[in-house]
Amino acid sequence: MTKRMIVATLSLAGIFVALYLLLYKLGIVGNLACSIGSCETVNLSKWATFLGAPVAAWGVGFYVVMFVLALASLQDRYIESVGMSKVLALVSGSGFAFSAWLTYLELFVIHAVCQWCVVSAIIVTLIFVFALLDLRERSSFAGLDSSTLQNL
Repeated sequence: MTKRMIVATLSLAGIFVALYLLLYKLGIVGNLACSIGSCETVNLSKWATFLGAPVAAWGVGFYVVMFVLALASLQDRYIESVGMSKVLALVSGSGFAFSAWLTYLELFVIHAVCQWCVVSAIIVTLIFVFALLDLRERSSFAGLDSSTLQNL
């Protein structure tokens, strides 16, 4: 299984987690199944909305974009594309940074932790790691050395 396939698989898992949280936020799911932490406290806080939309909706959007990009990158046309690897790394890096900010808010502002948010943070971290590994692999195939990669 290639790193891009792993990114696609993790993105699909992320879609389901974020969709579950979004359905709760929209009132479609009654209670969150949360055996550890304070999921409802986190998801009902003022920080659960960003630019007028639920954070979970942003998560669904992010994971869908990553899933589509990862699937597109598996097509023959892009399979060896360093450019596609850069896009995967850049988009996943933005998701990782946003997730890190949300984790900070959970721990130090809201003072509650949502197990589903932690699962999502782990998924986005793994996506970012595999996207970076893919970029490193593609760049080495393209003849780029490590000093060039540091300047990306």
